[in-house]
Amino acid sequence: MRHCVNCCIQLLPDDTHKSQIGCRGGGPHHCHQACPTCKGENKILFRVDSKQMNLLAVLEVRTEGNDSWGGFLRFKKGKRCSLVFGLIIMTLVMASYILSGAHQELLISSPFHYGGFPSNPSLMDGENPSDMKEHHHQPSVNNISYVKDYPSIKLIINSITARIEFTTRQLPDLEDLKKQELHMFSIIPNKFLPNSKSPCWYEEFSGRNTTDPYLTNSYVLYSKRFRSTFDVLRKAFWGHLLHANGKHFRLRCLPHFYIIGQPKCGTTDLYDRLRLHPEVKFSAIKEPHWWTRKRFGIVRLRDGLRDRYPVEDYLDLFDLAAHQIHQGLQAGSAKEQVQMSKILIGEASASTMWDNNAWMFFYDNSTDGEPPFLTQDFIHAFQPNAKLIVMLRDPVERLYSDYLYFASSNKSADDFHEKVTEALQLFENCMLDYSLRACVYNNTLNNAMPALPCLGLLVYSWGNRLKRGSHHPESSNRLHVEWNEPLMPEGPGFWSQLWQVLIASLQPPPYYSWVSIFLPVRLQVGLYAVYLLDWLTVFNKEQFLILRLEDHASNVKYTMHRVFQFLNLGPLSEKQEALMTKNPASNARRPEDRNLGPMWPVTQKILRDFYGPFNIRLAQVLDDEAFAWKTRES
Repeated sequence: MRHCVNCCIQLLPDDTHKSQIGCRGGGPHHCHQACPTCKGENKILFRVDSKQMNLLAVLEVRTEGNDSWGGFLRFKKGKRCSLVFGLIIMTLVMASYILSGAHQELLISSPFHYGGFPSNPSLMDGENPSDMKEHHHQPSVNNISYVKDYPSIKLIINSITARIEFTTRQLPDLEDLKKQELHMFSIIPNKFLPNSKSPCWYEEFSGRNTTDPYLTNSYVLYSKRFRSTFDVLRKAFWGHLLHANGKHFRLRCLPHFYIIGQPKCGTTDLYDRLRLHPEVKFSAIKEPHWWTRKRFGIVRLRDGLRDRYPVEDYLDLFDLAAHQIHQGLQAGSAKEQVQMSKILIGEASASTMWDNNAWMFFYDNSTDGEPPFLTQDFIHAFQPNAKLIVMLRDPVERLYSDYLYFASSNKSADDFHEKVTEALQLFENCMLDYSLRACVYNNTLNNAMPALPCLGLLVYSWGNRLKRGSHHPESSNRLHVEWNEPLMPEGPGFWSQLWQVLIASLQPPPYYSWVSIFLPVRLQVGLYAVYLLDWLTVFNKEQFLILRLEDHASNVKYTMHRVFQFLNLGPLSEKQEALMTKNPASNARRPEDRNLGPMWPVTQKILRDFYGPFNIRLAQVLDDEAFAWKTRES
């Protein structure tokens, strides 16, 4: 048997590779010489952390144009075994689904176990105040059995608590930031227009009047749901250019304030109410996620990296607000100039405060596993006077709401309990070797948190190369490989897609892989103190407005008045204020999720023990005991 040392793929007798060499990593006696033919270009590279199961995979292969279905019939012993194995797996999955009855759960146990706890496999960002209500439920046998596990889980929590240390991070130099984002620093100026409350500047536009200014915008290219938004921007664009000295100039703006977090804490409701104020203009898309994801080419981390969204694409999202500010700057009357100059631009990506998952892929000079650069470093470099709004809620309730929102099926209090215990063990394993900050920003840990039962499949497109000019930089000789959505037995096309993957195992290269995709029970998002302390290393405390969802739910009018005062917004008429405060809450929990009832009391107790030290530290930083969430009524 012959293998390429770089790609670990079995070579056919008539292959162009000439050397009889072994596959690297197969054993101590395998050959480690490079294949002279492919010169290291063909490879299958898996970045897998066996300890924490980070299964983000990259598959790169070369294909030959004469690959055909003829290989389907050339069964060897290994392929016959693959077929039998695949049929057995499919039979077990089908049987488990049928036998599970009304519970609709897979009966096959997860291959991944954590410590002594059973691993029963099971599976943006705003939360609405009406979800604060409690539900009554009948005690479960599982709930009673989970109580018996509490002492063991308490030992894990005690282990984590003993290692908690809130340290001050070392700030990067401005020159280091510039080296990381040369293009961004070349586009955004050091100074902004003095007669605008929002940070704006004029930029030369070199396109002609037949040019589509948004032709290459990545938000349009990669998301159909944004195309209608950009149709509106196109219609308004040409009427808001400044003409001077035979050149065209467009007004560019950044947000004056950011709603930076947290997910499932009421950010959507706050956004929907605040945008009713006539002086507030938000981005064309509610959550661009540019600072945390899109500028790195991340849409969903499990899908891998795409082309990075340039800063110009992000700035395009504020064009409608920029048009109004430009209109005021060029207005003849002083009254109109004053009115338009008061416009405040906002942005409300709930990932901004906590999500730094991309740092491992782009920043090499890490110190002890801690990210050398965080999102706030770059925002502060351009906008040291930015205003930041944070909406928080009891992290215990936030996590359960987060679980219900992202899980697509098989949701239950039992499943949530098991996912919490598994996630706690993952976090403890990290804390045994690394600092608190390293574990909170650990991309591997964030993407290895336990998931609901799903059959994760790495589905490939055999024989279909990407066209030249597509987003892949080397598309002419790469096979297009994508992550499929988690396949549920009750989902559309499950069995047909499963059969396709089984058949794929019988084909010539490229080969298939079975992969479990883990979607997170995001414990780290509730560690508010860690994130806030890191933000306070670059921004002053006076630049923050920290709100609680519990207070917002009980008195919307009071919360909104605090926001108005913080942003120095003008007063509203009684009619405008009534409309803003009496509107129903946004992003309400789905009825089917409400019917599931609350988490088990023992799960709640476990999470309160875990989050307790972090809540106490948060209350100390904010000098407000309400942020300790010591009682359910707080």
